Amino acid sequence: MDFQLCYNNQMVGERPKYRKTRCHYAVCPALGRTLVFVLLLNATLVWATPPAIQINQPTTLDAEELSIAVNPANPAELAAGANLSYIFGSTDGGNSWTEDHLVSTLGVAGDPCVVFDADGNLYYSHLSYPLIGGSWLDRIVVQKSTDGGLTWNDGVGVGHNPPKDQDKSWLAADRTNSIHRNNLYLAWTEFDVYGSAMSADSTRILFSRSTDQGLTWTNPLRISDRGGNCIDQDETVEGATPAVGPEGQVYMAWSGHDEIRFDRSFDGGATFGEDVLVSTQPGGWDFTVAGVWRCKGMPITACDVSTSMFRGRVYVVFSDQRNGGDNTDVFLCSSDDEGATWTFPIRVNDDFGPSHQFFPWLTVDPITGTVSVVFYDRRDTFGAATHVTVATSVDGGATFNNVRVSDSPFTPWTSVFFGDYIGIDSWNGVTYAIWMAMDEGDLSVWTAKVALASGVETRPVVATSLVMKVPATTSSARTRISFTTYEDAPVRLSIYDVRGRRVRSLVAESRQAGQYSEMWDGTDASGRSVSSGMYIVRLAAGPDVVTRKVVVVK
Repeated sequence: MDFQLCYNNQMVGERPKYRKTRCHYAVCPALGRTLVFVLLLNATLVWATPPAIQINQPTTLDAEELSIAVNPANPAELAAGANLSYIFGSTDGGNSWTEDHLVSTLGVAGDPCVVFDADGNLYYSHLSYPLIGGSWLDRIVVQKSTDGGLTWNDGVGVGHNPPKDQDKSWLAADRTNSIHRNNLYLAWTEFDVYGSAMSADSTRILFSRSTDQGLTWTNPLRISDRGGNCIDQDETVEGATPAVGPEGQVYMAWSGHDEIRFDRSFDGGATFGEDVLVSTQPGGWDFTVAGVWRCKGMPITACDVSTSMFRGRVYVVFSDQRNGGDNTDVFLCSSDDEGATWTFPIRVNDDFGPSHQFFPWLTVDPITGTVSVVFYDRRDTFGAATHVTVATSVDGGATFNNVRVSDSPFTPWTSVFFGDYIGIDSWNGVTYAIWMAMDEGDLSVWTAKVALASGVETRPVVATSLVMKVPATTSSARTRISFTTYEDAPVRLSIYDVRGRRVRSLVAESRQAGQYSEMWDGTDASGRSVSSGMYIVRLAAGPDVVTRKVVVVK
């Protein structure tokens, strides 16, 4: 994880990063337009869009790299993390969220991962940037909360080995009934010197475990048989994400050298074997997607621990551009023999023709065994405009149903760091996706809840009936308020001040389900201009209510 700007495809700032150049072929403009039109018609998603919920506060415009987790001890409780130190929490199944910052004397420097253990303890792993002394990203830190994220301990450092850099970490918890129950597993990449092109400098995948719920951690084990360089590109070994099998097996896959490699442990992470090839990754894990500062296709590992017919199946999801630089796809491989052999990659996105699907993340429902993958999607947009899709499979990853979960597309800017990943988690038929959107360079965090109608159907059931978008801050006299209702219902849209007094009523009538846009001109009911400050936009449709804050600056 690093922070740079991009100008005309050249990275500037600290630790420069060089990209591969790829060619694009010209086509007849008229024919190209015709083909695009036909492909977009064929690629339209089948099911209705579930409503998305914005979870960040109006002042949070820089959150990216998202992780989300459902508490198995209380499934109505969710947690989410974002760069560099954001922690979001929900106690009502994701309908409303709180926001806070994580602090530690060891430093909090991004690559967030949140996970609950079997007892409902919450853990947050992240990189370290010590406030006093130490080297850049000198260890991985794991912090623990026993109250759902309200309070946290100071954390424990893992992998401190100066002057080497510890980066791109991920955390998993054993929530099975195995003898390793509540073990914690942490994997990451160690750089001799981050960004170095020297042949003497290399990277390797490291691993540590905790058998006392995060209080202490073992000395790191090297997992990858073959190392990589330190440039933080295709020849660097990165992206290890541990997962747990139904008998406490530990699995993980990572990328490097245009391949996906895999290793496993049958003794709770004490020892590992030889690396296994999952799949080639033509073009590597580092590739170019228009509008995205950098795009990574590193793998995500998960395992079915449910009682479904696919119990024990291991899954690996990744993305690459094997089908051309204008066509990024998401692929899934699976194994039914604990990772010894793997299926040929199956394409998860079900569109036709070239388009970009990128930043995938994977979850397997521990109760139902449903496989769900979230990814950014440009199948029916133009340029860099981007939607978000969740693909679900109830047949062990053989086929996927793609469902759009974003309400409207957004357009990222290459000059704004967009992070490297988004997140997804599921529990007992309900899946929660989380992603970043971007509006004029400002980042926002969104979630969507997708519920299966039954154990065999894949049509989503909309969990709430409306969604609203409001700019966080406005310096003009006009504020556009966009909202979508999913049921015919009486609609009331009003503006309140921070003391709860109604300032203006914008809508008070029955409306059919649909998308609407209203404009508030910055005046009260008497036509007088309101003063600068914070105001509450309240939307009610039938029994559902959504509120958003907007700051008026004059």
